[in-house]
Amino acid sequence: MKLTSLRAFTAALEEGSMRAAAKRMGLSQPALTKMMRELERELSTTLLVRSRSGVTGTTAGMVLYQRAVAADRELTQAAEQIRQLGGGMTGTLTIGAVPLAVMLLVPEALRTFGREYPQIQLRVIEELYIAQLTPLRKGEVDIALGPLPENIPAGEFTVEPLMPISMVVVVRRGNPLARARHLADLADARWVYTGTDPDSGYARLLFQRNGLPAPAAGALVNSTLGLLSLIASGNLVGLLPQQIAAHPFAQQHLEVVRIAEGPLQLNLGALARSDASLKPSVRHFLTHLHRAAHHMSVPG
Repeated sequence: MKLTSLRAFTAALEEGSMRAAAKRMGLSQPALTKMMRELERELSTTLLVRSRSGVTGTTAGMVLYQRAVAADRELTQAAEQIRQLGGGMTGTLTIGAVPLAVMLLVPEALRTFGREYPQIQLRVIEELYIAQLTPLRKGEVDIALGPLPENIPAGEFTVEPLMPISMVVVVRRGNPLARARHLADLADARWVYTGTDPDSGYARLLFQRNGLPAPAAGALVNSTLGLLSLIASGNLVGLLPQQIAAHPFAQQHLEVVRIAEGPLQLNLGALARSDASLKPSVRHFLTHLHRAAHHMSVPG
């Protein structure tokens, strides 16, 4: 299989149109159609379904698509790593980061890193919950930046602890639940869970650490705006980093529930794949994150 054919195939699925895919690839539509037919003939299967509404993938086509995207990503990473090892510090660096890290660490790290390596483009993707680590494992992000998950597989990742954080319980301002004094008083409340499923998240971890069964998920979000909106406009309970809960904007709409058990204490850190594909730019950015965390810890 030729790399050009695989890229044309992924373009066809992502664009949903042979015409749009040909334009994206800089090819004529007949040339792209020929490449797709040759690819299908090589694999002895149908990969694309063409209709008046566009192009979709067959089951076999979607299997190839997922593998082709991953392979192309790895090749791009390899090319960047080789250039960087030769001294050419160019390329992209993708960070999956929780909002607190975006607020406190990324700006300072980017300021110093960008001054030293101006030709590295930084892309930041906000994540409320990074513990699944799926984007990192798939190579969709170079660094995952957030509270370090428990039971990280030994040797799979480079783990860099950066700073402690406290997750406090918050409710809508004026919510009677704000008078709760123990976590058990909130066991029957409807909680906002962050993450991809209700079997994970920081709310569940808070209850587990205090020997209590986790409450039912009233809502599931992976967006800061969604989290703030749901808590501020209803009777839902959630967790926020203390620094965000103390922000003047948040204080207009939310209040902290002062439970006896105290906040959920976590360690904010950075994770990167520990294999040989770790780009020099990743190592350098980790150093700048440590500098940013130290900068945050120095009074004044």
